[in-house]
Amino acid sequence: MATQFQDTENSPYPGSHLSFTDLTDRLNSLSSVPSLAAVYELVERTKIGDEEVQPYLGFKEGNYSRHRVMKNEFVEMLVLCWKPGQRTPIHDHNGAHGAVFVHEGILWETTFEYKTETGLGYQSHRELRTGGLTGSEVPDIHQLGNPDVSGRDLITIHIYAPPLGVLKTYKLGSATIDLYTPAEPDFV
Repeated sequence: MATQFQDTENSPYPGSHLSFTDLTDRLNSLSSVPSLAAVYELVERTKIGDEEVQPYLGFKEGNYSRHRVMKNEFVEMLVLCWKPGQRTPIHDHNGAHGAVFVHEGILWETTFEYKTETGLGYQSHRELRTGGLTGSEVPDIHQLGNPDVSGRDLITIHIYAPPLGVLKTYKLGSATIDLYTPAEPDFV
């Protein structure tokens, strides 16, 4: 479900914007796993300045980089930095849901459906630009990436509840499901 960042006048909480630090503090203070709707609400209330994200930026060749902002038993927040052409494997979150905010750049998200008889099949595709918000519930299967043709870097902010563990990965047209453990963030 993609939405666009809301201005103060259109926000369900006018005048109650959070900073990136406020968002981090709210997530750190949770005493249970928040719903995806609750995470969306927090993100939609947050205005994230470039200077707040700066300490979590770092790009690398070959694969996108992951930078942990915070993690507790209920939720995890990461900043991901993508060069053009970098993308995730096709995956689900194996029991977690997640929200992704496009801080800067262009994100392509492709969703899939899995059927035991036929395996993995294409479902839909969308493009989100700076300010876009998308998310995945359990058992959504998707692939995220910075399109080759974007010609620019991509910075996204991810919130997973509960924190990610072992993910399931898939291949188009196959019924095989593999397990994948994301590498520890490049920076914590």
